[in-house]
Amino acid sequence: MEKVPFHKMNGSGNDFIIIDDRDGAWDHLRTPAFVRAVCRRKISAGADGVIFILRSERCDFAWDFFNADGSRAEMCANGARCAARYAVLRGIAGAALCFETAAGVIHADVDGTRVKTQLTRPGAPDLNIRLDINGTPFLFHSINTGVPHAVCFVDDVAAARVVDVGRIVRFHPRFRPAGTNVNFVSQSADDMLHIRTYERGVEDETLACGTGSVAAALIAMALGRALPPVSLKTAGGDILRVYTATAAPPFEDVRLEGGTTLVYTGELWEEAWAEKSEE
Repeated sequence: MEKVPFHKMNGSGNDFIIIDDRDGAWDHLRTPAFVRAVCRRKISAGADGVIFILRSERCDFAWDFFNADGSRAEMCANGARCAARYAVLRGIAGAALCFETAAGVIHADVDGTRVKTQLTRPGAPDLNIRLDINGTPFLFHSINTGVPHAVCFVDDVAAARVVDVGRIVRFHPRFRPAGTNVNFVSQSADDMLHIRTYERGVEDETLACGTGSVAAALIAMALGRALPPVSLKTAGGDILRVYTATAAPPFEDVRLEGGTTLVYTGELWEEAWAEKSEE
């Protein structure tokens, strides 16, 4: 019976199973089937994704990141914050660290539970994308912040049809073949951005999305609606802050800051991912 040590962490409500695989003991579990199984809520550990911590020749560590549906993602900013704090807690790295992702090298600074990560350079924004969704016109703006995002400003984010509209846009021909994450954003009188996100790979709304928050902040700056640092309130109620060295494209030195939570540590028993046979 295999028992896999793990940490359960979340960044602003975006939750992850983190497994230390620096010695290669769990390489055989780095599969879509394993990830899908353990990410199931109620009948397994449940999570938005799984992070395997790996050895790196040029950074403190590397990661292999999986979405809950078993797909790999180039980047996840909330996951990055959790992985950075995990590395400090485990003595893998100091408070100022870097690690390798499929999107490039990520730098982070850990101060207790709060983590500020420097993201890879975002792509150029693609503004004013008009889409007709079931007869209703929507105006989206697209940018890649490590993964692709579409951002739509709305009057009342609480009333946004995040799941049904988000799912259509996520698979829309305009964003093929990779698809896109979809963010709905409203701006309050104090310039706070309120954000809700449909996440590709989770295929549902999540309580927070780090790269989505960065995308929303950068689009707001590109449209002249905000200046750095930009504060965003997530669906989970946490406040994230986005910093940039420039207030307009091309954006330089983009950083995301927010809190992390270590929920628990434990062991995943093989029953958590083994296929059930009929009795």
